[in-house]
Amino acid sequence: MVPKLNSCKDAILALEDGTIFRGKGFGFIGKTSGEVVFSTSMVGYPEALTDPSYKGQILTLTYPLVGNYGVPSYTNLDY
Repeated sequence: MVPKLNSCKDAILALEDGTIFRGKGFGFIGKTSGEVVFSTSMVGYPEALTDPSYKGQILTLTYPLVGNYGVPSYTNLDY
C-alpha cells in the first residue's frame, strides 16, 4: 500500500537541550533517537528520502512546500 501525503501524523522532534519542534512526520511511528540531519534543498526530496547515506539518521526537510511536484512512480528506477 502506498502512503498518501495526507496520512502524515503530527510529530514532535525533541532535542537533547530541551528544544521542541512540532511538525508532520511520516515513515516510522513511535519513539526513536538518532542524529538529526537537515536537507534545506527546494528540490530533490525524493532522492534525499531514498538516499542510503541517511541510514540511521533522522532526516529533517526544512523547505515548507515539500510535496508540490510529487514523487516518481514506483516503476521509475531513475531515483
